[in-house]
Amino acid sequence: MTRGLLVLVMLSWLLGAGLFQAEAEQKAAAPASSPPGKEFPDLGNLHIKRLGDPHAPYNSDPPTSGPHMPGIAPWGAYDKPIPKEYQVHNLEDGGVVIQYNCPKGCPALVKKLAGVFFKYKARAEKEKKYMHLILAPYHDMDMQIALTAWTRLDTFNDFDEARIDRFVEAYIGIDHHPKK
Repeated sequence: MTRGLLVLVMLSWLLGAGLFQAEAEQKAAAPASSPPGKEFPDLGNLHIKRLGDPHAPYNSDPPTSGPHMPGIAPWGAYDKPIPKEYQVHNLEDGGVVIQYNCPKGCPALVKKLAGVFFKYKARAEKEKKYMHLILAPYHDMDMQIALTAWTRLDTFNDFDEARIDRFVEAYIGIDHHPKK
């Protein structure tokens, strides 16, 4: 009787492991979750001549597409906000912009965000697409952190490196100039 019980336990374990493996394979074959961030309608890529020139309003804040300067802001980390009209051209060129809003200061958050920025800067030495990243303050938002790419925006309050990485990996280096 003990031998029969042992066989039954072994058989149950093997069947359970097979079911567990089948479930894991099913999850691996499932489609990836939706792209990160909220999608906004594409407002095009009209160039304006000078900062301050009137243009159609942006449909997100920070902006994710629309009128912009003919040139970009140099890729890098900033301690002052970048004009929206430059940000948008950076996005069109395949950039991701990480911005933060800290009216009373948040050195710990800025340090963590800088750590993420420099992680990608180091990767840019081997994979050039990772150079298309900006870190800067942005004072005109309700949330503490904003991630922008062309037509995509994700905002949140608490530092989440995995969330930032998912956004960067999804959108960095994708050129959005009209195809000729």
